[in-house]
Amino acid sequence: MDLQLSAKTAVVTGASKGIGLEIVRALTAEGVRVAAAARTITPELRELAGRATAVPVDLASPDGAAVLAERATEILGEIDILINNLGGVVPGSADAAGFLDIADDAWQRTYELNLFATVRVTRRVLPSLLRQRGVVINISSIGARAAYHPVDYGTAKAALNNLTKALAEEFGGQGLRALTVSPGPTRTRNWSATDGYAAEVATQNGLTLDEFLAQAPARMGITTGRLTEPHETAALVTFLASPQSGNLTGADYLADGGAIKTV
Repeated sequence: MDLQLSAKTAVVTGASKGIGLEIVRALTAEGVRVAAAARTITPELRELAGRATAVPVDLASPDGAAVLAERATEILGEIDILINNLGGVVPGSADAAGFLDIADDAWQRTYELNLFATVRVTRRVLPSLLRQRGVVINISSIGARAAYHPVDYGTAKAALNNLTKALAEEFGGQGLRALTVSPGPTRTRNWSATDGYAAEVATQNGLTLDEFLAQAPARMGITTGRLTEPHETAALVTFLASPQSGNLTGADYLADGGAIKTV
């Protein structure tokens, strides 16, 4: 299938690793010119030079979005696609025992990373997206739909889903499409590294990381019996960003192996 993405332009945040890096790879493979934003430029992202331009920027800072928008415009001109992938569980949240152990500063950092950075970037890029009748795809989480630990992360992602639906409604008449993709447990560094989120949870449960990962699909009710691979989610995002899905908007697409059981 020709996704009709050749010569399109895209901004991808949180692009240095995991799902974000795979999204950059998938988009550039379809001929998209990408401004790939990340706080730290990894060797893997540098390898995509010539197909994607890395933009070092801290989007959790108040002026980060303006820096990114200015640089992306220099690189790309008008912007057709915005993928807000930046997000994650912050220190002080992942290792908390529960709601009462998550301090105010952890809540604030969680919302800066998972919601406010997306608000600021979208606000800056939106005029170009409207001129191009473009699309914004926000990477959410199944934590937006189910009460998984930690609660601050899930509530921030739930707010992100609401924001996305509101963007679809307010700007749909001007040609903008807005969607969320909600991954479940995905084989990224957060799940595979010895200092990642999964390792923290494993330790809390008295398990080794390998033991925890072996048990996780069954414990989380993942129908397929395995974690999602980052490139699988990236393939979904790339299709949704393409003109082939041109009448899809305001919806949330699960990439969770069947972990969420509700209709």
